Amino acid sequence: MNTDTTILLVAHGSRGRDGNKETIHFAAQWRERHPGWRIEVCFIEHAEILLEEGLDRAAQGARTVVAIPFILNAAGHVKMELPAAVEAARARHPAVKFVLTRHLGMGREIFAVLQAQLDRQMKQLAVPDPQTTGVILLGRGSSDAGANGELAKMARWLYEENEHELVDLAFTGVTWPRLESVVQRQARLGMMQIVIIPVYLFTGVLIERIGEQVARLRHQYPQIAFGLGSHFGFDDGIFQLLDARVSSDAQVGDMLECDGCKYRELAEAEHLHDHSHTAIGCAQHGHREHNTAHEHHGCAHSHA
Repeated sequence: MNTDTTILLVAHGSRGRDGNKETIHFAAQWRERHPGWRIEVCFIEHAEILLEEGLDRAAQGARTVVAIPFILNAAGHVKMELPAAVEAARARHPAVKFVLTRHLGMGREIFAVLQAQLDRQMKQLAVPDPQTTGVILLGRGSSDAGANGELAKMARWLYEENEHELVDLAFTGVTWPRLESVVQRQARLGMMQIVIIPVYLFTGVLIERIGEQVARLRHQYPQIAFGLGSHFGFDDGIFQLLDARVSSDAQVGDMLECDGCKYRELAEAEHLHDHSHTAIGCAQHGHREHNTAHEHHGCAHSHA
């Protein structure tokens, strides 16, 4: 990594201070792993340093800014707000090259983290029969079907790699089903144990809410042993995934997924999905492929 390059972690932001503090602490640990790298942090909402200020700070004294969406699933913030903010920063800092990488996503690296969470909970439950132990992946929930579908992929992978009879999805908000409904279903189907794995990087209001919900469920279902995983932002796999983002995506350019998302459909309806001008309706709009001879403002169709 060149000394004139700034890496900017763009986190979602939490209403709870502890969540943002953990993100900042994560960045500090990442700097310790790479003392020669310049690593900055900003947030999309619920924090002091938001996108515009974060991008401006990252641009100071830099020739290149590599912005990494420090977010698990790509929905509106990643597909619309962040690309628009980066494009505006390009206009404010024409001498600086801004590269926007993919978000963390739901690939093999995150799957390994989730599998480790499941393994730990099974050990804490004294290694019960997986056929009578249900698994629930608990995500934040989004109005974007693609983001919810990424979590569904993780549930299927867990089902394929293990011997659990039931591996289900639940969400803390926005979409359905909710945790209580899925627990009720698994209880009716005879599960003796249920492992709940929150798919969250850091703590926050929703993590606290999950703890309260599980405490209530334990009271409602005393015959069921519950295992509750934790947020996993400091897992070594997350550091490794970010290292890969810097070493690979930063060399290629903007690689956010948008194929099939509603933001792309909106852009196409507005006749903005072409090569002639800047559009920001989906993940790639407003971004440039730096490894081509011309500027490309359409959507990239390659996926991780």
